[in-house]
Amino acid sequence: MKKIILNLIVAAISYVGTAQIEAPVPSPLQKIEQKVGLTDISITYSRPSMKGRKIFGGLESYGKIWRTGANENTKISFSTNISIDGKELKKGTYALFTIPSKEAWDIILYTDTNNWGVPREWDPTKVAVQVRVTPLQMPMPIETLTITFDDLTYNSAVIGILWENTYVGLPFGTPTDAMVSKNIDQVMAGPTAQDFYTAADYYLSTNKDIQIAQKWIDKAVALSADQPRFWFLRKQALIHAKAGNLKTAIAAAKASLKYATRAKNDAYIEMNKASLKEWEGQ
Repeated sequence: MKKIILNLIVAAISYVGTAQIEAPVPSPLQKIEQKVGLTDISITYSRPSMKGRKIFGGLESYGKIWRTGANENTKISFSTNISIDGKELKKGTYALFTIPSKEAWDIILYTDTNNWGVPREWDPTKVAVQVRVTPLQMPMPIETLTITFDDLTYNSAVIGILWENTYVGLPFGTPTDAMVSKNIDQVMAGPTAQDFYTAADYYLSTNKDIQIAQKWIDKAVALSADQPRFWFLRKQALIHAKAGNLKTAIAAAKASLKYATRAKNDAYIEMNKASLKEWEGQ
């Protein structure tokens, strides 16, 4: 009995030692996402509140780099290249920093995102873009730091930063028009040689209509005639052979062998030689 009681006491002490109390954090994490045209943007940041404090020119000194949030770096991710102040910014993830002042704010996107707050050693070479913007006075106080996506169009938006009685915006542009135009050109031009090749290969591999596969592989070879591809020609030979057209299969295999030899691709050289030996002997 004493042993059972002792085990229960040990278990209770162990539970107390490992139990953790969950409580709200003072600066909760938020992630916001927005599609602007065809570009996906996400922002992850921690949101401090005023709690009766003076923020700009007080808690956050004028003229000093601010993490623009709390805890870890505020991070902004772009799925495509974008433009800011006429400069191209490569797709990727950046840390957001700002330098507040009464008359103007500097907004900085920094390539090193693995910092808790401002980097101990600021590296100017890691500044991807730095833009000066004019702050606006808000008609009402904003208790908690808030980041927004404003003024959305197909090709642009503004990242808004609001806190205390201040709003600053970072306009950016997206390559929507170029992306849509490229998509339109591709669709209107019809399937590519690779599309026809892939479709024909699938039909051959899954024993679907070999006549359709032959039509598609012939189209793939024709579309790439200016730069013959030995793997296209090899597939053409196999499809024609399966369709019972040995004459054209042999011609395609010889062409594939020719270009595979130029490319010094031993695997395709041997495959074509083996097929030619088989088909020419029939």
